[in-house]
Amino acid sequence: MPERSPDRPLAAITGASAGIGTVFARKLAARGYDLLLIARREDRLRSLASELAESYRVAADFMTADLANDADLERVAARIQQEPRLRLLVNNAGFGTRGFFFEADVRGQEQMHRVHVLATMRLTHAALANMAPRNAGGVINVASVAGFAQSPGGVSYSATKAWMISFTEGLAMELAIKAPRVNMQALCPGFTLSEFHDVVGMDRSTIPSSLWMPADFVVERSLDGFDRGQLIVVPGWRYKLIVALLKLLPGPLLRRAAAMGARRIRKPRESQI
Repeated sequence: MPERSPDRPLAAITGASAGIGTVFARKLAARGYDLLLIARREDRLRSLASELAESYRVAADFMTADLANDADLERVAARIQQEPRLRLLVNNAGFGTRGFFFEADVRGQEQMHRVHVLATMRLTHAALANMAPRNAGGVINVASVAGFAQSPGGVSYSATKAWMISFTEGLAMELAIKAPRVNMQALCPGFTLSEFHDVVGMDRSTIPSSLWMPADFVVERSLDGFDRGQLIVVPGWRYKLIVALLKLLPGPLLRRAAAMGARRIRKPRESQI
């Protein structure tokens, strides 16, 4: 493995073992970042770290951690806060569930809030405590178009992603005052081709093919936006239009439309990772 360079920036990525997280790792390695890859699956992390080190001649380290576990979360936070070369944190770890909230396993709902909310908060705090005094770096929080409206069968997912968007916007306001060269971004993709929907048990055929985006496209839009200091990134013109409409529709009409759409595409059984 190539040695770490004191002049090379470091990017930490959660949920790096699959999907959008893996694409972020490859894109950032191509940009010359050393990497700290964080996820639960050691075999995938080890393989990815080896691939990136060989292909891009960067240092790629990894940490096996379950961010819903307090001890693991604190271990990762300590590492992030102490890294002198940290320039980017990508809070990508997350998962979805299917089924009505009151019928779902409450432990799965609690874990979702721990990963999407508490882990994002804790790791962002660690990263900003590191970067803000140097007035350099940034954080990308991977939220979702789902954060702009609620959906029956995905209440916790939409709520936690809405929190991530609001949290990111608030931090951007604070950083503009205290550390204006530290960038925040909420990445809000729509349906993205990755393992996410396979694990959650969703039938992709219920969604028009025009609404599915490659993970490569989503990450490119994110990094392009980050370079420009863009706070909210919604990849794809269709989703930009959807988000604009969601902000214009009256609440009662929006809730009725969401309920009708959920009846059409969701199966009655619950499935969760």
